[in-house]
Amino acid sequence: MKHPIRLAAVAAVALAGVAALVVPPLARSQVQVQATPVYLPIGVASAGNASMVWFHEPSSGRLLACQASAGAGGAVSPIQCTTTKLP
Repeated sequence: MKHPIRLAAVAAVALAGVAALVVPPLARSQVQVQATPVYLPIGVASAGNASMVWFHEPSSGRLLACQASAGAGGAVSPIQCTTTKLP
């Protein structure tokens, strides 16, 4: 792949957008509590036409992993993400 860093950057930006959509809206009440998870980037990797990115949310111990790959003509295919709780 000619631009693995570029693909990883596109994947990271797209992942940030996905994470913003996944976060549920805050409940409306007299007292508002900031309940938005904070995902810390812990790693990126790319090989061939695929890129992976991993995020960790320390307060809950959740791990978010996403993969993007280049489709026909170098277009980025839909990003696939999965999340799990670390032991």
